[in-house]
Amino acid sequence: MSTPLFHVVLFQPEIPHNTGAVGRTCVAVGAKLWLVRPLGFRITDRHLKRSGLDYWQYLDWEAVDNWRQLLDRLPDRRFWFLTKTAAVSYAQVAYRPGDVFVFGSESRGLPTSLLESHRESLLRVPISGNVRSLNLSVSVGITLYEAWRQSGWRTAGDAGKAESPV
Repeated sequence: MSTPLFHVVLFQPEIPHNTGAVGRTCVAVGAKLWLVRPLGFRITDRHLKRSGLDYWQYLDWEAVDNWRQLLDRLPDRRFWFLTKTAAVSYAQVAYRPGDVFVFGSESRGLPTSLLESHRESLLRVPISGNVRSLNLSVSVGITLYEAWRQSGWRTAGDAGKAESPV
C-alpha cells in the first residue's frame, strides 16, 4: 500500500459497527486505521465487515497491543487527540499529511492520562448543549474530511510529494 495521507487511531473501540464505518471512511480518504487493544469485538466480527461493506479489503489497517506499541510504529508524527472537553475546535488547526488523529472508546473516551500529557494537542468537534456527544464514526468523518480538504483533496499517493505551487 502507498504511504497513508493521514492516520486514524481508535483507542480501545467497543462497537464493531462504528469501527467498520470508520474503516470505510479511511478508505475513502486514503488514511490508515490503527486499532489499540483491547477491542470490544473480534476483528473477524461480521458486523465490522458489514459496516465496512466490501471496502474492508482495501483498508490499510493495523492493530497494536497498547499505546507504547503505537508510538513505536508512528515515530516523529504529529498527534491530535479528539475529546469533547477540549477548548480548541478541530477547524482551528492547519493539518499536514502524516498527522495522526486519536479517538477514544465510545463509552469512556480517551484516558485522562493521555489527555493530561497532550494538552496542547487536544481538539473537539463542537456540538450544541442538547447533545452529549457525537457518534464516533461521525466525529472521525468530520475531522478527517477537514484535514483532507486542507490538503487540497490530495490522495495517499501524493502524501510524500511537494505541494503544487498552484
